[in-house]
Amino acid sequence: MSNPILSRRGFTVGVLSLGAFTAACGNGVGGRGSQLIDARVEATLSEMYRTYPNTVQLAQKANGMLVMPLVTEAGLGFGGAYGRGALLVNNTTVDYYSLVKGTGGLQIGAQQYAHVLFFMTDTALTDFRRSPGWAAGADVGYVISDKGDSVAADTNTVLAPVLAAVFGRAGLRVGATLEGSKYSRIIP
Repeated sequence: MSNPILSRRGFTVGVLSLGAFTAACGNGVGGRGSQLIDARVEATLSEMYRTYPNTVQLAQKANGMLVMPLVTEAGLGFGGAYGRGALLVNNTTVDYYSLVKGTGGLQIGAQQYAHVLFFMTDTALTDFRRSPGWAAGADVGYVISDKGDSVAADTNTVLAPVLAAVFGRAGLRVGATLEGSKYSRIIP
């Protein structure tokens, strides 16, 4: 029979080690703050618009966009993700946000990706901005598939208050989902 104190200690050490690894993966932690985030946001939007032209129309219709230029996700049994980005309203940065995500289960590997959340209604944008920690759930509609293809707007995506584009994946971990991700306002 295993010692419960040792098991908790081992779990805590593992989680802290994973957090340190995730934070050290070039996601801007300890960097130049808002200037670095703004530069990455601009580059991410340029790449998204060039690669997925249908996102230009979404951006024009959206009440706001949360751009997360670089999210680092890693897992070995337990996993996590971290990234920082900016909320744009009328193409102007109004706030900065971090993303934190924890996962468990059969997993191994690491990846980095970018994503953009399009807030298609005033209510969705207001709820996001007023929340002390907004969590992405299954109600987020995706406009770029897992294969990186643009998805045509259908009834589900047109009616979804929040749409997501996940792209630019690099690494050795299969799949990127925003479910379980928590977004919190930060001061870079």
